[in-house]
Amino acid sequence: MRAGLPTARAGMRIGLLGGSFDPAHEGHAHITRIALKRFRLDRVWWLVSPGNPLKSEGPAPMARRIAAARAVMDHPRVEITDLEARIGTRYTAETLERLMALYPRVRFVWLMGADNLIDFHRWDRWRWILDNVPVGVLARPGQGVAARRSRAAITHARYRLSADRAPCLADRQPPAWCYLNMPMVDLSSSEIRARGDWRG
Repeated sequence: MRAGLPTARAGMRIGLLGGSFDPAHEGHAHITRIALKRFRLDRVWWLVSPGNPLKSEGPAPMARRIAAARAVMDHPRVEITDLEARIGTRYTAETLERLMALYPRVRFVWLMGADNLIDFHRWDRWRWILDNVPVGVLARPGQGVAARRSRAAITHARYRLSADRAPCLADRQPPAWCYLNMPMVDLSSSEIRARGDWRG
């Protein structure tokens, strides 16, 4: 069942950063390094998705995105994976369910930028995600106020951990989430594509 999938020991604290990574850039690498440190994670797995169900256009080929991601994020505790393509899932909730079954004693934390929190209520089974996996939200340029006023942030306000408690997020029984302010890198995949620096 785990052929070709990342390895993990029982009790490990693993952050999951999903996305199309079309293309991966230093902003992704920056929030990954912050997440490793501030959430005290043992590993972060990048889940390079087959495609984003909320986007009408498909991304560049998987192999190209994986190669670019590995060039951007070369870190001994970060694994770049095509895990969703391998296990046949498309939606985050479905992916998390499968991972929790495959790795029953691993402590997963879902990681995302604040821009994703704004539209999180549009994700498939978003309440299930918040209720079943700790979530770490990392600040993105210009998104802080809208993220903190988002539907997901409001409905789960009482489960929010203060930033000084971020190191214990992986150990908390969900629902639990934490918003981290941090120095930011003002880059986005859509801007890189718009400049013509990346073609699929």
